[in-house]
Amino acid sequence: MSPAKGAPPTAEAPRVPPRLMERYRRQIVPRLMKEFGYRNLLQAPKVTKVVVNMGVGAATQDPKFVDLAVAELARITGQRPLITRAKKAISNFKIKRHQAIGCKVTLRGARMYEFLDRLLNVAMPRIRDFRGASPSAFDGHGNYTLGLSEQVIFPEVDPDMVQRVQGMDVTVCTTAASTAAARALLTHLGMPFAKL
Repeated sequence: MSPAKGAPPTAEAPRVPPRLMERYRRQIVPRLMKEFGYRNLLQAPKVTKVVVNMGVGAATQDPKFVDLAVAELARITGQRPLITRAKKAISNFKIKRHQAIGCKVTLRGARMYEFLDRLLNVAMPRIRDFRGASPSAFDGHGNYTLGLSEQVIFPEVDPDMVQRVQGMDVTVCTTAASTAAARALLTHLGMPFAKL
C-alpha cells in the first residue's frame, strides 16, 4: 500500500552491524595478518558459525524439561532451537529411539556475532570462581568447544523462573587452518583463556 498523498515517505532505519563484527573487520583482521604474515585479507581466519547445544538428560523422566530447555535456549540465542532426538534406544539410560533428548541452535552472520559479544562480555564474567576458558579445547581443525554449567549466567534468563539448572556446550567453528591461528582469533575476539 502506498503512503497517503502529502505524507512523508517511510524509510526503514538502517541496520547497525554488531560491534564485534565491526571490531573483527577493522582491528582483528589487520592484527592477524601482521601476526601470521597473511598477504590477503581472505587468508585471515574468521568465525563461520556458533552451535549452542543443550543435552537434557532429565527428559527421560519428564518430557516437559525439553520444552523448558527449548524456551530458554530461544531466549538466550534469539533463534528457535531444533529438538535433537535419540538415534537408537539405550536401555541402560532409559532412552527410546527417536525420543527428544535435547535441543540445539546454529547461529550465523549478525546474530552469531551478537551472541558471541554477549557470551564474552556479559555472560562469562558472571560465572562464579571463573579462572579462564580451557586453552586446550580445540579439535585441531580450528574449532573450539566451551562447556557452560548453568544457563542463568545469561541476562536473558530470569533466575526466579528457572525450574532446573541446565548446562550447555558452545562450539565456535572457524576457518583457521591451525590451532594457533584459531586461538589467536578467539583471543583477539575477547575469549578469556586460562594461563597455562
